[in-house]
Amino acid sequence: MHASAPLLDVDLILFDLDNTLYPRGLGLWREIDDRIRLFVGQFLGISPAEAARVQKHYWLNYGTTIAGLMAEYRIEPAAYLAFVHDVPLAPYLGFNPTLDALLTALPQRKAIFTNATARHAHNVLAALGVDRHFQHVVGFEEVGYVSKPHPLAYERCLALVDVSPQRCVFIEDSAVNLPPARALGMKTVLVGDGSADADHTIPHIEALGRLFGLDGA
Repeated sequence: MHASAPLLDVDLILFDLDNTLYPRGLGLWREIDDRIRLFVGQFLGISPAEAARVQKHYWLNYGTTIAGLMAEYRIEPAAYLAFVHDVPLAPYLGFNPTLDALLTALPQRKAIFTNATARHAHNVLAALGVDRHFQHVVGFEEVGYVSKPHPLAYERCLALVDVSPQRCVFIEDSAVNLPPARALGMKTVLVGDGSADADHTIPHIEALGRLFGLDGA
């Protein structure tokens, strides 16, 4: 393996979606986050401040809000998922030619692994103009309503995309979601600021090419 291109030996690039393929600062996830708190507040009949506290508790203890609601209240996830992702994408996302060129230049198979729904993922990929690059989209439903960072979610995802963990790299903006991937044998890349138990860190997704030896990345 060449030191300047440490990921050349992977067969599949597994990408997280939100805040990974587009910058957190665009505001899309902030609006989704607001709808999550709104759902929690309405479902539990609590104040916005209490809903925010409950949401944080679920995120820390279950990985996602819906995982916490399912564990503690056994709710059906469909209504929640439809509600929180009912956000217009056009004000936030548009065609990203740099991302499109990067994905075109990478010959490896590509897949999405997200705690959101596959439908939301397809909508985001279409808004970015890069949907054609991805052979698989693995969402919350596809892994049996198990969320990252639960190890079972990763195991089920790897089976669905048909790759050995040693031949896969996982690209993710949330540091807490990287250790389970690394424990299974995947290489890991953190997108954004912060320290994590990751093999590599890049400031934004457009910088990924340098880890594959692409010129100008």
